[in-house]
Amino acid sequence: MSQKVKFINTNKSTFFATTRGKVEAYLKEKEISKNANKSMWAKAIFFVVGFFSLYLLILSGWFGTWAMLGLTVVLGAFAAFIGFNVCHDAIHGSFSKKSGVNKGLSYLFYLIGANPYLWNISHNIVHHTYTNIPGHDEDIEVAPGLIRLDESEEVNKIQRYQHLYAFGLYGLASLSWVLRKDYVKFFQGKIGQHSTQHPKREYFNLFFYKILHYFIFIGIPMLVLDLAWWQAGIGFLVMHLAEGLVMGLVFQLAHVVEGTDFPVPNEEGNVEEAWAEHQMRTTANFAPKSAITEFFLGGLNRQIEHHLFPKVCHIHYPAIAAIVRQTAEEFNLPYIESPTFSSALLSHYRMLRKFGKEAYQVQTSRVMERHALEVNN
Repeated sequence: MSQKVKFINTNKSTFFATTRGKVEAYLKEKEISKNANKSMWAKAIFFVVGFFSLYLLILSGWFGTWAMLGLTVVLGAFAAFIGFNVCHDAIHGSFSKKSGVNKGLSYLFYLIGANPYLWNISHNIVHHTYTNIPGHDEDIEVAPGLIRLDESEEVNKIQRYQHLYAFGLYGLASLSWVLRKDYVKFFQGKIGQHSTQHPKREYFNLFFYKILHYFIFIGIPMLVLDLAWWQAGIGFLVMHLAEGLVMGLVFQLAHVVEGTDFPVPNEEGNVEEAWAEHQMRTTANFAPKSAITEFFLGGLNRQIEHHLFPKVCHIHYPAIAAIVRQTAEEFNLPYIESPTFSSALLSHYRMLRKFGKEAYQVQTSRVMERHALEVNN
């Protein structure tokens, strides 16, 4: 990570300027604000009210054990949906033109166990700049040693089976986030190429809101429902497993499917194309015609539009998608898209197999060939 990466073809490509001009002209012609509209606010209210309603139903004690666990699973899914539909846009500054509104909505991230300040650095700054670049984009470092998504990394024996166990590991994403990941990122020297010199208030925010999260989802259920610590712990675990599985699957389908690139900078640290063209080669959409997917995933199924226009609220992505696709075709750039959620899942499965089992077979064959040559010589 010490190597500094630069996109050196920026001044030679007019793709992004052309696309941005067309999108801005479209929004102006249709008199569409780039921020949230009434439908977006309705979505946000639906998920926030739904989340708190589920939480209160669990605390009511009206249901049996299995029904309570079922509600906890749905609560975890709603936590992910709040992250997708509200916090993601708010932290990007695209939900509202008022920074105070965006900041207020971003605080919902604390509610679901994550830290918006660290997310802004690792996602908005690092991931959106160095998408799919091994050693720089920490979003593709899912579980080092267990999941391999870097062709330059040697394949170990365990990773031969990553296509079988990876989906289970994705369920741990939220638990890792709430119990480990934020703490590690906060105190490591750098996140990607971004130096981590934090304001003093962020030290308070990190620990205060983590403790508050633990109290809300472990302490209060113990007090209100008279649960043993291990019973409350099971509920906390189930909630975060559901949240993590939803998050992990959605994040991977945006960048780790067939057709996406994992470019390696040259010895000088240069990526020999413009940033926007890099985004087109490393990012993918899925289920573009599914209204259900669009509603629940907060535009994360349209990652191409999101990576090019993170300051535009996701509610407008379907409208500008045709413009982006057409312009990409004009510039002979890929527009990677899976027609359905299931087809994207299968594509991701094949990528895991390619980086794991198939890569291990190639690596083993090369080792055997070298050994045979040494013996013959």
